[in-house]
Amino acid sequence: MALSDAITTIRGVGDEQARKFKILGIETVADLIDYYPRRYEDFSVVTDIAKLRPGPVTIAAVVKQAKGHYVRRGMHITEAVVSDKTGSTRITWFNQPYREKSLKPGAEYFISGQYGLNYRRMSITNPSIELVQDFPANTARILAVYRETKGFNSASIRKIIREVLPEVRALPETLPKWIIEDQKLISRAEALEGIHFPKTTQQIEEARRRLGFEEVFALSLASLLNKDELNTEKSLKIPFKQDLAREFVANLPFDLTDSQREVVWRIYQDMERVHPMNRLVEGDVGSGKTVVAAMAALMVGQKKYQSAFMAPTELLARQHASTIHDLMDPLGLSNQVDLLVGSMSEAQKTLARAHIKDGSARFIVGTHALIGEKVDMHKLGLIIIDEQHRFGVDQRKILMSKAGHMPHVLSLTATPIPRSLALTLYGELDISILRDKPPGRSPIITKIVSPNSRASLYQKIDKEIAEGRQMFVVCPLISDSVIVEANSVEKVYEQMSKIDFKHRHVGLLHGKIKSTDKNKVMEDFINKKLDILVSTTVIEVGVDVPNASIMLIEGAERFGLAQLHQLRGRVGRGKEQGYCYLMMSDSSSPGPRLRALESSNDGFKLAELDLELRGPGAIYGTLQHGEIDLRVAKLSDSKLIASARGSAQEFIDKKENLRHYRELFEYVTKLRAVTNLN
Repeated sequence: MALSDAITTIRGVGDEQARKFKILGIETVADLIDYYPRRYEDFSVVTDIAKLRPGPVTIAAVVKQAKGHYVRRGMHITEAVVSDKTGSTRITWFNQPYREKSLKPGAEYFISGQYGLNYRRMSITNPSIELVQDFPANTARILAVYRETKGFNSASIRKIIREVLPEVRALPETLPKWIIEDQKLISRAEALEGIHFPKTTQQIEEARRRLGFEEVFALSLASLLNKDELNTEKSLKIPFKQDLAREFVANLPFDLTDSQREVVWRIYQDMERVHPMNRLVEGDVGSGKTVVAAMAALMVGQKKYQSAFMAPTELLARQHASTIHDLMDPLGLSNQVDLLVGSMSEAQKTLARAHIKDGSARFIVGTHALIGEKVDMHKLGLIIIDEQHRFGVDQRKILMSKAGHMPHVLSLTATPIPRSLALTLYGELDISILRDKPPGRSPIITKIVSPNSRASLYQKIDKEIAEGRQMFVVCPLISDSVIVEANSVEKVYEQMSKIDFKHRHVGLLHGKIKSTDKNKVMEDFINKKLDILVSTTVIEVGVDVPNASIMLIEGAERFGLAQLHQLRGRVGRGKEQGYCYLMMSDSSSPGPRLRALESSNDGFKLAELDLELRGPGAIYGTLQHGEIDLRVAKLSDSKLIASARGSAQEFIDKKENLRHYRELFEYVTKLRAVTNLN
């Protein structure tokens, strides 16, 4: 059996089971082997019947008798009596009529399940049962519990995985022998058998360490190889002009923070080199990233080169264009700022493209459509990417083909990224952090609110609106759901616009609204035509409304910590005090995420806590990057991160040939190509 074979080649897997496996994302033998458990249940201790106590138990017993019968409403009950040398007990199965004929009287079975009071008698209810002579997959051991689908439970999945154990045990090694020995890792085959069928909790930990190490090692190797490749490229040297930088700073309506000065100086040093800059600037919400980007573009423009500022949405692109226009105006450079977005008229687009092509546009702002086929750059020196954390090799090559050289790249993010995550995911980037907030900006006052206090909260909010302030209201759902109990955008909008705030102007915004209508609603809010904007998380990143001082988050416990912090950062950006109210779905006690947000405005501290709370998979949760989701490794495990990254660097220093490790080569190649910019 080959790993690439269809799941139906495994004994016991028919078309119906294959359909259920497909729902779980499993179509091949390899997919099945790589389908890791979510958690474990320990049924490894075999207990004498005489010593049974309520709870999860395992016994080794002989079936004495078994009988099935139907009761009211068509329910079927199978009851059996089983015995060991210390006594007897009753076993009960509901709606499993096949049990009676499948049990062999006189045969000894492992029986694992919940022991307790059932219909006024003690029994083991709906247990798993296997002959003692067989290799137990579902009894008398630590049991892996998987993500399941209707009609296909963990017991079924374990049974099928047991069928491919010979293939698992024969799997080739994917890491060099010296790494396995240096790091004291078990083999990949041992790890995969141990993750699915562990004999001890220690074996689970050893399996997780091996598989987690390999995940981080592959990510680190991919990023380091990308960095090495980039360092062989040549870029335009951008000389630093001190007088120009001083003139720009002197005309700012505020003082630069120490962090901004330090980061700008690093960028200027990067761009003076012949190799392309590849720097990520992390800055908590409101830390002044746009000014840093503008100062980088300023030096590029003085050499008559161009900067392309790419934003994730048209709304943000328009905001950035307006900000950069205002920043460049005192220097007489605002006529060199051009915007190119999809909603512009064809005549406007044609004019913008002409300015880009002839070089009169030095500061070009738009969405990632800027790298489209119709856009001809005159001489592109710098790409600035807002909230797109990776800029892939393919995108660089497209721009290089337009520019004739590799441009410098500056990435910006308002998502504080813990050091362990940054080193793992963004090893090819140089990272700078804007830790200071602009002077005079007050921390946002954050409060957890019970639904019982809604009326008094609305009175307080209405007074704030009466003084000219505005409010964002963010909901977890667009429409009401029978599955999830949470206030939807549509329900809250209806309630606020017709009852609670009917004397105010209330707007509605969510992802299903047309792009042009969405922009209109947002512009109305920015221009103070709306007092309240009820929205989903589409307003999460980058939207700047200085007059908005209140953020009300409905069903706050349903959001991740990093996302809550991002949403909170949409308010308090002007001179007025900002408020963030975390409205619970019910009156239950708030969890650690909400408590942490209520007590801290430090995005980096919260990001570290978010990693601790999330566990594996934090990359996806924090950065919405599903293709490089970690399934085993915990990014809070700094020791593992350091070991894996060190081994990746040593692999490169030893000039190991990655192609000698076929599976690793294929995985790393895939990771190198992954990008957020589609």
